[in-house]
Amino acid sequence: MIKKWFFKNLFELNGRPFVARQLRRFAMSEWSRPLIKPFIKLYDLQMHEASQSVGAYPTLHELFVRHLKEEARPIPQTEHAFVSPCDGVLSVVDDLTEESRFTVKGQSYSVAELLGSHHEAATYVGGRVLIFYLSPQNYHRVHVPIDGTVRTSYTLGRDSAPVNDLGLAYGMRPLTRNYRRVTRIVQGTHALEHVMVGALNVNTIVQTNHARDVRRGDEFGYFSFGSTVVLIAPKGALDLEDDVTGPVLMGQALGIWNS
Repeated sequence: MIKKWFFKNLFELNGRPFVARQLRRFAMSEWSRPLIKPFIKLYDLQMHEASQSVGAYPTLHELFVRHLKEEARPIPQTEHAFVSPCDGVLSVVDDLTEESRFTVKGQSYSVAELLGSHHEAATYVGGRVLIFYLSPQNYHRVHVPIDGTVRTSYTLGRDSAPVNDLGLAYGMRPLTRNYRRVTRIVQGTHALEHVMVGALNVNTIVQTNHARDVRRGDEFGYFSFGSTVVLIAPKGALDLEDDVTGPVLMGQALGIWNS
């Protein structure tokens, strides 16, 4: 129990800036290497999917942001396929209104709070929100769910608040306060908001893809530590398959994008 508590706090960090920075520094140092095998065992990581052998990772952080073999997450080639951008647990909220709020781990949030704009939020009235919660055992690189063109990409938030049950229970509103990257991807007549929400007051988001034109399945970035991905689609843009909620894998077909 102590070991699991330590790993959970290490990768989700906590609300105190000094402690968060120290935990991050430790995970990125060679001193963390002895914890690699215990971490793999505790979370039953599927290391046969990883692009490198266990011994090739110099730090716990490098293991956490590991690449996978290409065949581990095949990308559907169906025209206009909409795929999961990451591994995680998916929940969906439909029929958004300008006033509607969606629930994440017991608290409600608005699209305007996530995007930092009431004007842009109005675009998504009648649309849907997809929320992907990543756990320590998940693959933590985030990909592009559709073919399209990146129109805008910006960052918001600096306040300290965890993207986990503790922060939500104490009303810290992590999705609106945490550092996040908001990227608008356009295909056809519709735009998709692709939001990476970082953990705590430490910037845990690394953008690896700065291309203007992106393809379904392209890597976009990664989380250095645990966090959440939120996708926001306007009305009529996304037809989801039945029963898509629950555990999903990056590249898994979730529906069709109506461009």
